[in-house]
Amino acid sequence: MSGPEVSSSTNKRPREQQQHTSAPTISLKVKGQDGVDVFFNIKRNAKLKKVLMAYCEKQNYEYKTIVFLYNGERILERQSPDDLNMAEEDEIDALRHQTGGGRNEK
Repeated sequence: MSGPEVSSSTNKRPREQQQHTSAPTISLKVKGQDGVDVFFNIKRNAKLKKVLMAYCEKQNYEYKTIVFLYNGERILERQSPDDLNMAEEDEIDALRHQTGGGRNEK
């Protein structure tokens, strides 16, 4: 089974001055709550689910325990970078689900 090519790197790299919005691929950064940045290259029209799942695998998280946000909005698995009008090296936030957390006061 071959799908969109997803490659990643955990090395930090400087943001390029020129953004190529017509390029067939885009570099995206997924930033975890622990401050670790993971970079991915993906085709602009590929489903972001590939990146989200690859991030979880690389960071050893269960996919369903992470919420991914772009500009404060939750990313849907079926969305692509083009759907969200993403630019080169845009950042996706990866947040762990929190269940509960409220205190019962009696």
